[in-house]
Amino acid sequence: MSEVIPYRISCVNAQQRYIQFSATFPSTDTHLTLHLASWRPGRYELGNFAKNIKGFRVFDDQNKALSFEKSNKDTWQIPTAETNSVRVEYSYYAAELNAGSSYLDDQQLYINPVNCFLFSDESHGYDLRLELPAHWKIASALPFENNGCHVANFDKLADSPFISSAGLQKNSYEVNGYHFHIWFNHQSFVPWEQVLMDFEKFTRAQIEDFTEFPVQDFHFLIHSLPYAAYHGVEHLESTVITLGPSYDVFGNLYKELLGVSSHELYHVWNVKSIRPAEMQPYDFKAENYSVSGFVYEGVTTYLGDLYLLKSGVFTLDQYLVELGKQLQKHFDNPGRFNYSVADSSYDTWLDGYTPGAPGRKVSIYTEGCLLAFVCDMKIQQATKYKHGIQEVMKRLYFDFAVKGIGYTWQDYQRILENVSGISFEDFFQRFIFGTEPYESILVEACEFFGLEIKQVPSASYSEAKLGMKVLPKGSDAQITSIYPGSPADLGGLAINDEIIGVNQIRLQNNLDQWLSFHDSNTKTLLIHRNGRLMEKTLPEVNRFFYLTHTVKRLDELNQHQRKALKSWGNLSID
Repeated sequence: MSEVIPYRISCVNAQQRYIQFSATFPSTDTHLTLHLASWRPGRYELGNFAKNIKGFRVFDDQNKALSFEKSNKDTWQIPTAETNSVRVEYSYYAAELNAGSSYLDDQQLYINPVNCFLFSDESHGYDLRLELPAHWKIASALPFENNGCHVANFDKLADSPFISSAGLQKNSYEVNGYHFHIWFNHQSFVPWEQVLMDFEKFTRAQIEDFTEFPVQDFHFLIHSLPYAAYHGVEHLESTVITLGPSYDVFGNLYKELLGVSSHELYHVWNVKSIRPAEMQPYDFKAENYSVSGFVYEGVTTYLGDLYLLKSGVFTLDQYLVELGKQLQKHFDNPGRFNYSVADSSYDTWLDGYTPGAPGRKVSIYTEGCLLAFVCDMKIQQATKYKHGIQEVMKRLYFDFAVKGIGYTWQDYQRILENVSGISFEDFFQRFIFGTEPYESILVEACEFFGLEIKQVPSASYSEAKLGMKVLPKGSDAQITSIYPGSPADLGGLAINDEIIGVNQIRLQNNLDQWLSFHDSNTKTLLIHRNGRLMEKTLPEVNRFFYLTHTVKRLDELNQHQRKALKSWGNLSID
């Protein structure tokens, strides 16, 4: 039986945002190697969490200071030949509040343990003890009692975030004997009847397709924030969600709450259980490269929203708005011509989740979602509506996850083919590992389900006619993206240029108005670029560039489309 690491966590002087940690590790060799995780599951990029460590100190079993050295940015080597144990003390700076971070202030303590807990090369259990204000509650999948709990190993600890505050409220529901708990932190009003009804609906629909849930209890840990926020991170027995501003969580943001909650719940199967071979098990010390992001994030994005439709939480029109958003992101990104979704998955470890170099890559969420939609269509078409992509994920779950085996992209392709009875070889080479345009397959999928993609020029003059997207910067407009071959591109404009004036008129947050006013005239822009002022005259091009994409149901459906739409969305078709 492995030894247990006692870990003490306190939050003295919370306004300084430093969480204090003290842990005692056994010494069984001439030296002890301690690690901080290099990344966190759910975010496939290096986290560099060690940058938040301050005051790292170690002591022997006689309370004497020990020397140590770092062997890399998040690994410490401690000589232990003359001691039976090592006590480690350090503080962790927790000033960022998102779904994957850790955070401390005078109102709450939020810890994502993978950020800030040390582990050794040996397998140990952990005994946690939190020093908290007496009136604070704890929300977590961990079994806290009297501010303490035991955790079997580091993998379990790393996957078990917790929130402590006086502002927590909780309610629960049950589906097929599995228990689900919804926690809101600092949300003054929760319409529990509506929330529980909607959450129960999409939960039931997901479980019915898989026939079982991977864990007995699951917790939604929801931070309601006073500013704009939208983020979710998956864990096996919980999810952390940040959403705000809090006054709108049950207004305009309620559909976002439902969307991210359904998405994160689906992750309990897809990636927390159905895991790529490259991540089975997780290696917390280094990158876990995988090309399968189109499965673990793309399929989840697609089915997370689709289950809101299938369960009756969303209407068809509401769902199609979400599908249209994915289409918009896809068509707005020229990276689709240059880099495949498989390569972009591998490279999340290279440049993370930022847009990166313009036009270089695509999103595993967006492209993966659209490819899952097309795969779903192909399966339903080939099986005459008997199966969809849900059957593929179910087989991945029972053939791999339940057996503790990681899958490869080849396994995913093989099961697609087994379920559908058709080859996906050409599809994978052209669209997953290649960069062929998606237009034809998206139109085909939409037509199969009785839908159509509508394209109209963007309502913004600068986007539609000049091919540039801008954001306000004071009274000026800063260019954020440029469509290849557009007047903005041909005219020599660059991303991050600040547009100050149009045809010798100073802007006052009115770029589109002046561009429209000069629609039939030559347009010369005054630009600020890296401290220099310059004028750029834009050529005239007789076409539109950035388009607005929406998805609508066809007014008239044929017999096959009616059956397909009914099967796909679990809809009653008039």
